Amino acid sequence: MTTARTPKSVLISAAAVPVLVIGQFSMLAIVPVALVLAGALRNTALRSLRPWAALLAVVYAIPLVLWAIGPDRAPSLSKDMAPVFVPLISVAAVAVVVALVARSRRSPAVVKG
Repeated sequence: MTTARTPKSVLISAAAVPVLVIGQFSMLAIVPVALVLAGALRNTALRSLRPWAALLAVVYAIPLVLWAIGPDRAPSLSKDMAPVFVPLISVAAVAVVVALVARSRRSPAVVKG
């Protein structure tokens, strides 16, 4: 039996990113961002999700890198992140969730017996 289902780990991780970023836990958001990117790259069924996952990773990586190389770093990524990145990261994560939901509605589970 083969099913074309959306991996729950990718869906939950994508939904957790805006919650963590808006809740001022931006550094912890690296885990779900990495899970979304790895899930999209490893699962061939999620090929259409790869651009959205890459966009999320890039939008998240920009403030992370700026925080890491900055001369006067704040004690946390959330305090150092420019306010424009919070909605950008949130919108990119919601785009991943929407793409996953649209993908699952477009291609129902295929069962081969």
